[in-house]
Amino acid sequence: MSEMKLTDLSFLRALMARHGISAQKKYGQNFLINPAVPARIAGQGCPPGGGVIEIGPGMGTLTRELCLRAPKVVCLEIDARLLPVLDETLADFDNVKVLCRDALKTDLPALVKEEFGGFPSVSVCANLPYYITTPIVMALLESGVRFERITVMVQKEVADRLTASAGSPEYGAITAAIGCYGKAEKLFTVSPGSFYPAPTVDSCVMQIVPFADDPFADCDRKLLSSLIRAAFEMRRKTLQNNLKGLLSERERKAAALELSRLGFPPDVRGERLSSADFAVLCRAVMKERE
Repeated sequence: MSEMKLTDLSFLRALMARHGISAQKKYGQNFLINPAVPARIAGQGCPPGGGVIEIGPGMGTLTRELCLRAPKVVCLEIDARLLPVLDETLADFDNVKVLCRDALKTDLPALVKEEFGGFPSVSVCANLPYYITTPIVMALLESGVRFERITVMVQKEVADRLTASAGSPEYGAITAAIGCYGKAEKLFTVSPGSFYPAPTVDSCVMQIVPFADDPFADCDRKLLSSLIRAAFEMRRKTLQNNLKGLLSERERKAAALELSRLGFPPDVRGERLSSADFAVLCRAVMKERE
């Protein structure tokens, strides 16, 4: 296997110049130049024997590390300019396929069935563009595919929000929504100097491990999502006030009763409720609607 110094800045610049490309801000492209980072991400994001989907392979730096660990890697790259680069940087591997697709417009269940039909598990590993972090994460969780784990590098401030505890300043609707699908945690921080071009903020690698046995399986997912969204629509308002536009008076009374049983005061705000608490409210409303 030939040596590919993708984390060497002079090598990377020469590669980009040879292909006549530059990092595109519209795609949030920041390429890794710290060799320890992609190896560490791949090490924590690749369960033994499972296939891997990578979103936004860029120059192929993380991809190569994934190919060393996974039996098959499928990459979704939206920027067609990078396909010839990836042909070159991934030429040593026969266990990788690069598809020129927008991850947000990809039928993930169909992709997994077609590419990983005989695999025991599939995980997602990616250095995500900051501007689409939340839509991508939610698309993965809501796809219906039971991923083994989702390991992504995102802006540190976003990672703080996505992994926050109920009641903390960073906790919000997206945090509660993720908590309905699995456990999210921060793995390690990555400094701006680990990228070319360098971003203006720190990054963080985080991981979501979906529930093996879904404790929210009996909840109406649409209703649960609506309750969470409504709860955070006006953060300064009480939860009961925020639910007025969503629930009937009878349903709000049922929700209020469950809140008191959970130990919350009548004027509690949505930011105090965990994902499990929202599920309790959801079940109460579902019962009223029977």
